[in-house]
Amino acid sequence: MPIDPAALPEMHPEHAAEQLTSRMGIEILKASLDEVVGRMPVEGNRQPYGLLHGGANAVLAETVGSTLSALHAMPDRFPVGLELACTHHRSATAGYVTGTARPIHVGRSTSTTEIVLVDDDGRRVCTAKLTCLHRDTRPLVS
Repeated sequence: MPIDPAALPEMHPEHAAEQLTSRMGIEILKASLDEVVGRMPVEGNRQPYGLLHGGANAVLAETVGSTLSALHAMPDRFPVGLELACTHHRSATAGYVTGTARPIHVGRSTSTTEIVLVDDDGRRVCTAKLTCLHRDTRPLVS
């Protein structure tokens, strides 16, 4: 049974300050079973030549894709990333990059999501595909 987006479990308070998404300025704008939309600023997430870092694209893609998987798997199962593939189409140099995750496949043990990242002008920056494993138990964090 899918979870209501408002019912996503809170993160552990001791880990709240360590969140990569916070450090990168990622915010979730929309969360539903059909799609999750998030955005990230280019500023602060550049590579040495001034362009948005490709790894930043991957973090945004995994963030919105994993959130979508969590909506479908939780509370009975816990999703963890299994494979992420990113194709970088063009550079972003300013403003925001917005990622939209939509399900390709949602099963009991895995889900696969397509994530499209666009710049402020709506130009595709990156296309990603994320597959998550839906575990029976939550991984232990020390």
